[in-house]
Amino acid sequence: MKKNIYKVKHLHLSAALLCSVMAIGLQLASTSLAMAQNGMWQVYTTRNSDIGGNNVLAMTSDKRNNLWVGTYTGLNRFNNKTWTDFADFNAKLKDQSVNCLMVDSKGMLWIGTDDYGVIEFDGTYWVEHTKETHRLGLKFVKEIVEDKNGIYWIGVTLGGLVSYDGNEWIKYTPDDSGLPSDFVLDLAVDRADRKWITTNAGICVFNGHRWISYDIHNSGLPDNIVPAVAIDRNNAKWFGTLNGLARFDGENWTVWNIENSPLPSNQINDLAFDQDGLLWIATAEGAAVFDCVDRWDTFTQRNSKIPAGNIYKVTNDRQGNHWFGNDAAGLACLSGYRLPEKPKPAAVADAEEPNQTVSAPATKPSPTAETKVRVNPFLDQGYITLTLETAEAEVEFVNASGKSIRTLAHYKNGAKINITKMPRGMYTLVVRSSKGEKKLKFNLM
Repeated sequence: MKKNIYKVKHLHLSAALLCSVMAIGLQLASTSLAMAQNGMWQVYTTRNSDIGGNNVLAMTSDKRNNLWVGTYTGLNRFNNKTWTDFADFNAKLKDQSVNCLMVDSKGMLWIGTDDYGVIEFDGTYWVEHTKETHRLGLKFVKEIVEDKNGIYWIGVTLGGLVSYDGNEWIKYTPDDSGLPSDFVLDLAVDRADRKWITTNAGICVFNGHRWISYDIHNSGLPDNIVPAVAIDRNNAKWFGTLNGLARFDGENWTVWNIENSPLPSNQINDLAFDQDGLLWIATAEGAAVFDCVDRWDTFTQRNSKIPAGNIYKVTNDRQGNHWFGNDAAGLACLSGYRLPEKPKPAAVADAEEPNQTVSAPATKPSPTAETKVRVNPFLDQGYITLTLETAEAEVEFVNASGKSIRTLAHYKNGAKINITKMPRGMYTLVVRSSKGEKKLKFNLM
C-alpha cells in the first residue's frame, strides 16, 4: 500500500508575515465579547480574526488545547492567541472543504475532505491515501472515528462506510451489508465497541458480525434523517434528527422536541457531551444544553451572542470552553459557563381558595379533584407545560372576571403552552379530562 508523505516546510517570517503577527493583538481586541446568562461569549469571523472562513463544517481539539477548525476553504488551527492556515503547508487544503476532524489515540489528526479523501497529520508529516481514495471512492468524507482496537471507521456521503486497520481497507454498502443507506451522516463507538451509524434512512449498529437497523417504523426514532449521534456515560445513545432529539437506552426511546422541551428547533445538527456529562446541542435556530434529566438552557440571538442562524457544529475542549460553528456566520466560544440550577416552582392555590395569590403556575392538589395535574413552569422562556394522567385534556384559561379567554380543546400531555402574549393578571386554569376536572389559580405577572 503506497502512502504519500509530506513534511511541513519550515516557517520563514517575511516582513509581511511579521506585520500580520503584530496585527493579531489588534484583531483579537476587536473580537466580539459579551456576557452570557453566565459566562463570556467570543465570536470569530473573517472580519475580526484570521479564521479561514465563516462556514464552519468541523471542529475538534487536541491535548495541547489547540482548536482545529474545518471550513469550506480549508483547515485552520487556533491556539487561543493566533490562527494558522494549513493551506500554507499543504496546497491540497487550499479552498478545500474540510468536513470532519478527529484526533486519534496517538495524537494524529485525521482530516476528512471533499476531493482528497482522508489525510493524516502528526504536526510534521502529512499522510495521504491517494490510491485508496480513488479505488474506494473516498470523496465527500463526512465522519471519522476510532474504535477500541485502533480501527478507523470512515463515513462517506454517497459512499457508505469504510474501515481501515492500518493495512487493510474494507468498504460496506447497502448492497453487501446491513447499512440502510450509503448516505452516512455520523458515527460513534459505544462501550461494547459497537459502531453506531446514522444515515438519511435511519440508523444501524454493527458489532463486527451482525447489523441491526432502526427507523421510524420499528423504533421510537422521530425521523429517518439523523445528522448526529453521541453516547453518554451510561452507554445510552442520543440521536439528533430533523424532528427532535431522541435517547435510546437499549430498550426504551425518549424524544424531546419544541413541543415538550426548550429546544430552539426540531432540526438537530450536532451533539457533544462535555467533561461534566452535559449534552450540548446544535440546532437550526441556536443551541441548547441539557443535563439529560430536567435542566435546560438555550442560546439564541435573543439571549446571547451566538451567531444568528444555523448552528452546524458543537464541540467542547479540555479547558471547559464550548464552541459553536455557524454554517455562514463564523465561530463562537462560550467560556466560564455553568448550567443554572432548576428554579423551585412557586405554589399555586386552588380555585376554591380565592384569597391566595401566587406569581407562577404550579400545583396544589385539591382533595376533591379526580384528576392529577402537574404544571411545569418555564416562565423565563415564555411557556408552561402540563403533566397529565391522560394523553390529552381540555385546558381553559379563565380571567379574574370569569371570562374564558383561551381554550385548548385537545391539549397533548407535555406540550408547550405559550403565555407570552397573554394579558397580565389573575387566571383560573381549568383542566378537564376523562379522569375529571382540576382548577388551579395563578397570577401571571
